[in-house]
Amino acid sequence: MSGPQPDVSTVSATPRRMRLLLSVLAGVVVVVMVLVALSLPSTTNTVVDYGLLDQAAMVGLGLAMAAGLLFLGRSRLDADAGGIRVLNLVVRHELPWTAVRAVRFERTSAWGALLLENGDEISLHALQAADGESAARAVEGLRALHAAARAGDPVRPPLLYDD
Repeated sequence: MSGPQPDVSTVSATPRRMRLLLSVLAGVVVVVMVLVALSLPSTTNTVVDYGLLDQAAMVGLGLAMAAGLLFLGRSRLDADAGGIRVLNLVVRHELPWTAVRAVRFERTSAWGALLLENGDEISLHALQAADGESAARAVEGLRALHAAARAGDPVRPPLLYDD
C-alpha cells in the first residue's frame, strides 16, 4: 500500500475473524454438551444410573470448555506515541518505541511481529493475516507511529544482516 502515511494517534487491533470462529465453536460446544446432558437419563446402562448431578456436570464441563475457547481469542494490541502494549494470550509486553527496530508483517506470516533493538522478536497475535484489510491498516498505523517516534534518532549505518 503506497501513498501518504496515515495520521494516527492510536492504533488498536484484535483478531476479529479468530474471535468470531472461536465464538461459534464455543456455542457449538455448549449446545452439544447440553444435548448430551439431556440425553443422559434416557441412556440405558446396567451399571450406572445417571441423575441430575451428572447432567449438571456435563453442562458445567461444556461451559468450561467454551470459556477456554473464548480465552484463546483475547489477544490485543494497543499503541500510541509513547509506545506499544501487546497481550498475547497470557503474556503482556509494554515497550517504548525506542526498543522497537521494526514492525513486520510478512506475506507468508500468520501474524505480525515486532523486531526489537536487542534482536528479539515479539509475535503480534492480534494482527492476524486472516483479518485482511483491517490488519494491514493496523500495521500501517503502527509503522507510522514508530516512524514518528524514531524520527529524531541518528541514522544507523547498514549492517550486512539487516533487512
